[in-house]
Amino acid sequence: MKALDEFEIWFVTGSQGMYGEEILAQVRVHAREIAEHLTNSDNIPVRVVGRQVVTTPEEIERVCLEANAAPECVGVVAWMHTFSPAKMWIAGMLALGKPLLHLHTQANRDLPWGEIDMDFMNLNQAAHGDREFAYILSRLRVTRTVVVGHWQDPAVTDRIANWARAAAARQELKRLKVARFGDNMRHVAVTEGDKVEAQTKLGVSVNTYGLTDLSNAMTEVSEGEIDRTVGEYDDLYLVSSDLGKDGDRRASLRYAARIEVALRSLLEAGGFMAFTDTFEDLGGLEQLPGIAVQRLMADGYGFGAEGDWKTATLVRAMKVLTAGLAGGTSFMEDYTYHLGDPAPRVLGAHMLEVCPSIAGDVPSCEIHPLSIGGKGDPVRLVFTARPGPGIVVGLIDLGNRFRLVANEVELVEPNGPMPKLPVARAVWEPQPDFRTAVSGWLLAGGSHHTSLSVGVGFEPLVDLAEMLGIELVAIGAGSSLEQLKNEMRWNRLFYGLVDGL
Repeated sequence: MKALDEFEIWFVTGSQGMYGEEILAQVRVHAREIAEHLTNSDNIPVRVVGRQVVTTPEEIERVCLEANAAPECVGVVAWMHTFSPAKMWIAGMLALGKPLLHLHTQANRDLPWGEIDMDFMNLNQAAHGDREFAYILSRLRVTRTVVVGHWQDPAVTDRIANWARAAAARQELKRLKVARFGDNMRHVAVTEGDKVEAQTKLGVSVNTYGLTDLSNAMTEVSEGEIDRTVGEYDDLYLVSSDLGKDGDRRASLRYAARIEVALRSLLEAGGFMAFTDTFEDLGGLEQLPGIAVQRLMADGYGFGAEGDWKTATLVRAMKVLTAGLAGGTSFMEDYTYHLGDPAPRVLGAHMLEVCPSIAGDVPSCEIHPLSIGGKGDPVRLVFTARPGPGIVVGLIDLGNRFRLVANEVELVEPNGPMPKLPVARAVWEPQPDFRTAVSGWLLAGGSHHTSLSVGVGFEPLVDLAEMLGIELVAIGAGSSLEQLKNEMRWNRLFYGLVDGL
């Protein structure tokens, strides 16, 4: 089963009628063969559906309109097997509202040098047929991703897979609903933002719900539901003795389970796949949701603390983008630094809400004081993130545009045990080095709340930013501070001209 099997991309092949039915029949065979190869590829996370070979302006426009109307279709892959006069594509490309990937390939990998004749040449014309298509896309200023190479090349399927992940994340944003329980933390700037512009540009709908909704839902949770949820805690985690079956704080664990059951039911009933809360607005809740948030994130929900709806949105998008990959995705915060040997490192954490999908070992279920918020001690999962390459991403509102700031990182084991730190955490070395990465992040205005994904790189994020028409500042292995400064200067001019000053 595909990791994102609810989604599909449509494979559309261009040709024209002048070649005759015999050649068109061969085009259809080749198009079907390529689509089947792509959909059977293990690393492409969505289904690839071969559509008809299009030979007229009417057929082209029709398939584009059908793609727009199909909620399961997240994007279109187009390939010109033969020469397909590009004026035929104008109406369709102007109408297409889904992401486009231009696949520049050909049916055969090797040329049969001793057997080439004009029939072969008339059939295999992608070398110039795709150039005709690319011209009209450039003339119409159609945003697209270009992938070049033979369709059986693993590098080609890898590139299509990353684009498909981005297209699926974009589709999720277009239908995403975020529930905010309470507002954002008082006086904090970066968690604010224009929710109307977010819905206009990203598609996400963000609305606030009272803590009374959650409190009321908690009164309807049955003891049986609590028993089942607590049983999962006992089975899945290393439950501390004070929260164990005979522990003196077992009641706190049951209360945490009550929060989880109620919160999950509210989200499911409202069709929400992302949410926020804040310790400054807990109403009648006895403890800040900890383990409930962590487990909901592990099930794919986006989350942002202190009312940070932009990060909740981003975490959900990255959950979709990384579906099926080993590593996991979590809400995260750059908390404090190690500036000594062997290298400067970031200790990322939060008060409670780090997703166990990034855990390197079995999480421990514990209860500790929170020190802020004025409520009871919350239950949480404690663990350390597994080592490996990853990416830290923040989403900010600059007033006239949204900006994604992303940094490649290498997650590492902590320099030593942290027995007195009772929260989930991750330690990483930012790329290309600490000074460049952190300076670039600060100059870009990057947020302190982020989404951390392990085992994924820039490529699908670049595609996603292009699909959404938003800015991306990418800080990675090849970055320099001067290059980043210049890029942001150019971006300011570009987006000022495109979106208005």
